[in-house]
Amino acid sequence: MTATLVWILVGLLAVGVYLSWTAGRLDRLHVRMDAARAALDAQLLRRASVAQELATSGVLDPAASIVLYEAAHAARQAEEEHREVAESELSQALRAVFGEAAQVEAVREAPGGEEAARELAEAVRRVPMARRFHNDAVGAARRLREHRKVRWFRLAGHAPFPLAVEMDDEPPAALVERAC
Repeated sequence: MTATLVWILVGLLAVGVYLSWTAGRLDRLHVRMDAARAALDAQLLRRASVAQELATSGVLDPAASIVLYEAAHAARQAEEEHREVAESELSQALRAVFGEAAQVEAVREAPGGEEAARELAEAVRRVPMARRFHNDAVGAARRLREHRKVRWFRLAGHAPFPLAVEMDDEPPAALVERAC
């Protein structure tokens, strides 16, 4: 009887340690996901800021400036539930304005344009990477949260189910191609 009780306690202890380890792993994934989201938000803000700066610099023609400024302003001011759409529209505006190499060259030839074009190229190149890191972290957390043991023992607590960021973040080819 005593040996059976000891083995039951050892089994319960092993299950408890395993569940604790799984809960810790899930917590680390949520922390990684939050850090990746903060990095993505910073890159999106940087891209919108640089685009807005370039739009108001007088380097672009007036129509392109208005299109770029309005899209960047909308992306910066968008509420969380509309942010992906606003950021996608900024990506589309960037591709429309910098779709041709001639426009990129015109910006580079203007005073201060080389620096502005380089900074914008870096910003638009970093957004897809930051989104990929975030979505990878979300995928890892989702895969772990879908396990039965996590659901049955409520190891995720009250944390919301992680959602990936789906948006158009393809950079303008002429801008990125020249910067490489």
